[in-house]
Amino acid sequence: MELTLLGTGTPEGLPRPGCPCAACAVSVGTRSRAATAVLVDGALLLDLTPGAVLAGARAGHSLAGVRQVLLTHPHDGPPVELPPGLPAAGRVPDGQELAVISGHRVRAVPMDAPGTGYEVTGPDGARLLYLPPRGAPAGTDGTVVRRPYDLVLADVLGRPEALARLRASGAIGPATDVIAVHLDHDTPPGRELERRCAAAGARAVPDATTVAVGDYRAVPDLPRRTLVLGGARSGKSVEAERRLAAFPDVSYVATGGSREGDTEWAQRVGLHRERRPGGWRTVETCELAPLLAAEGPPLLIDCLALWLTDAMDRAGAWDDAVWAARGRQRLGDRTAELVAAVRATRRPVVLVSNEVGSGVVPATASGRRFRDELGRLNNAVAGECEQVLLVVAGQALVLKDPAAHGS
Repeated sequence: MELTLLGTGTPEGLPRPGCPCAACAVSVGTRSRAATAVLVDGALLLDLTPGAVLAGARAGHSLAGVRQVLLTHPHDGPPVELPPGLPAAGRVPDGQELAVISGHRVRAVPMDAPGTGYEVTGPDGARLLYLPPRGAPAGTDGTVVRRPYDLVLADVLGRPEALARLRASGAIGPATDVIAVHLDHDTPPGRELERRCAAAGARAVPDATTVAVGDYRAVPDLPRRTLVLGGARSGKSVEAERRLAAFPDVSYVATGGSREGDTEWAQRVGLHRERRPGGWRTVETCELAPLLAAEGPPLLIDCLALWLTDAMDRAGAWDDAVWAARGRQRLGDRTAELVAAVRATRRPVVLVSNEVGSGVVPATASGRRFRDELGRLNNAVAGECEQVLLVVAGQALVLKDPAAHGS
């Protein structure tokens, strides 16, 4: 089974008409994207978009052989004119199947948002799943997954939890090729788009790309251990959460704990919880070594600065006399235990930490001690991670990349 992506953008396209944002400003030439539409074996067209005939011709395909046109989502605005010779566009009711004269079988997959997803099985037995914009499968769809799909086309950046559901059900396996479609201006094109897709185990391709379903393709190599650094309100926690949003059963490890009577802290914690996918489990603890040593789902640890605060409390490191007598050794032993646990862990883990060495020098000896010890901790943990990111003003800079070592 072969498919051609006539477009890979949102229904509005990219750049959006009249939008002055920075992402739209640079979405020109090969970075521009028409509304997503997929031509399967020249016989099945998923989504009818303006300029479909021209897009097909640009990709080297005629639409003359199309036998079925299926829509996946409500189309706002005036109806799209049906090109001459194409059959009328329609939608398959949820859960029902359609046999196409070309030998393809199509099953409509219910969504949790307006629209319909389509599972397409080709004459050769290859299987693909195509999801509409902002759509995710409704629950498990009431079906037993016989084997993973060969290819999934989904709104990877807009609905990463759709991938998490599919991975949890076995619909996406290690060899499934995941391609991001319905791409919007929320993510700048270029290397940032590639990085965010790779973090979700997916890839983005230009319009007019033709893909042979089931052909071997190297799946993005996800780093097992990632450290995300950043200053206050830099966006480091959002970046860390984004890196695991497409995976199921993540354990969110909050090292700050709860603070009775502190309403401002409670509000901060509440905002974090609202941002996380509903399927994530929250663990409030500073006992990180046992978690890292145990088998289990991916860990997101936020953050090492709060962990260090707790470790310094336990070591009595804020008091100069205690620090000199035994505090330094106690803290050193505890940080060494954590670093060793990061080195030995078999679980995927994303760690968040503050970058405090570039700001104002603390006025107190204990403040300077904390700054120095956090710098040392970040340095040691970064040495055990395959990937290290620095987030500045919401922009992620790659400081250490496993792909660079393999090139």
